[in-house]
Amino acid sequence: MTTENPSYAARLNAFKIGADAYWPGKNRITVTDLITRAATVPGLDAADFNYPDHFEDDTPKELGAHLDDIGVRLNGLAMRYYTNPGFKLGAFTNPEPKIRRDAIDLTKRGIDAVAEMGGSLMTLWLGQDGFDYSFQANYSRLWDETIDALAEVCDHNRAVDISLEYKPNEPRSYSLMPDVGANLLALKELGRDNTGVTLDFAHVLYADEMPAHAAAMIDRYSRLLGVHLNDGYGKRDDGLMIGSVHPVQTVELFVELARIGYDSTIYFDTFPDLSGLDPCEETRTNIETVEKLRATATRLLQRPDLVDAVARQDAPIAQRIVHGELYA
Repeated sequence: MTTENPSYAARLNAFKIGADAYWPGKNRITVTDLITRAATVPGLDAADFNYPDHFEDDTPKELGAHLDDIGVRLNGLAMRYYTNPGFKLGAFTNPEPKIRRDAIDLTKRGIDAVAEMGGSLMTLWLGQDGFDYSFQANYSRLWDETIDALAEVCDHNRAVDISLEYKPNEPRSYSLMPDVGANLLALKELGRDNTGVTLDFAHVLYADEMPAHAAAMIDRYSRLLGVHLNDGYGKRDDGLMIGSVHPVQTVELFVELARIGYDSTIYFDTFPDLSGLDPCEETRTNIETVEKLRATATRLLQRPDLVDAVARQDAPIAQRIVHGELYA
């Protein structure tokens, strides 16, 4: 990550919390209401939309105009395939050709929407593409169908980047592409230059990976197109506030982001709605924590003794240096 302040975005659906108190007497909360409320948080200056759910009542042009009106920039769109019950058995890998075609065509419409809004990033989380039982799936066929679908999607508009956000499971028991290695293999086989990976901190944790290591591998073999920050206990997608469980790993990720020159949006994929937290206060806390941890990462990058300790794989010395900066 560069030394300049990044843009911050947050999960819009979280801003429905406390709707009765925030919008007294309002019967229906719209996507523009959510964006407007989110924009009241100082420093939250970017937005991501889910497609198609966030476009049920507003056109891409209308949502784009609203962003301009409130001074918030578009980061990108993310596909959601749970709107069609048929996708439960797979979107790009559904056994029914018509449903696979529906998923591909829906994705193309999403790409058209982000392009109409002046954006260039579409994130794909292929949570429905996987399996639950032995002898349920022909693994090679599922892989081929995914690569074929991705090729068609990528070629639809080469000016829009397609970023894969991986997760080891949920809603399927096993995702077809559950970890950083599988996604990098898929992108290599795909062979399109408008592709990359979105790293979600909690997903990486429960894929049993180290976030900074995953970022380094993505940068080595592909492009890191998105960073979703949150935290958790490594057993599921907890969506906790940044640094609440793994502050050292978060700082190491920021150090790696600086090394590879990541300069795009930081997206807070956290779930204040799970326990009814105030979404504005939760987002404010996330921003303040990230600013502090980024400052710590900047200091660590300037420590030659840390570089030397890492080169020697001297964990005790490295930990003392990191803890000294982090907990001073």
